[in-house]
Amino acid sequence: MVVQVTPAGPPPSDHPVPEQLAELVAAARDGSREAFDELVRVTSRDTYTLAFRLVGNEEDARDVVQETYLRAYKGIGRFRGDAQFTTWLYRITANCANTHLSKRRKHRHDELDESTAVVDGDATHDPQAVVLASSLRERLTAALDDLPPKLRAVVVLRDVYDLPHEAIAAELGISETAAKVRLHRARRKLREAVFPGRTDDERAEAV
Repeated sequence: MVVQVTPAGPPPSDHPVPEQLAELVAAARDGSREAFDELVRVTSRDTYTLAFRLVGNEEDARDVVQETYLRAYKGIGRFRGDAQFTTWLYRITANCANTHLSKRRKHRHDELDESTAVVDGDATHDPQAVVLASSLRERLTAALDDLPPKLRAVVVLRDVYDLPHEAIAAELGISETAAKVRLHRARRKLREAVFPGRTDDERAEAV
């Protein structure tokens, strides 16, 4: 199976509503290849975006996406619907990214500088605020890229994709306590990068 990956960006205009997605999932579970291909088409952009955030470069992200859909295709018949299909797919993506990063570390030593900046926020109609928000978003992206992969994975899955600690721990092969500790460390590093030179209380108020 070869998945056509669309680079990260706005979701397609024909993004399915949950009811349509559920119908596609049901058909795919019953063995419809056409339904699964349509699931790939409507979810591949989001899957690629998550993979890219977890592994940090386009080539590796595309490899992760391919592996994700291969696993999803093999496992769709066992999908029980206890969680949303997209959440299930996020978990597979996280697992594939974790496996990919582990293999990559065997070939070269990870040299990631733990620095840079962060904070997200809605832009307002104030031009200065818009510029500030844009700058902070850029710093957030840079900060996430600079985090060690094991910290970046936890903070992205929790704060961006809202997966519970239990699911994150299961997919990354760590304990729930370890997932919480990594999340705390990642958030602290991001705050320090965004607001260098401030106290913890000042950083908390700024966020």
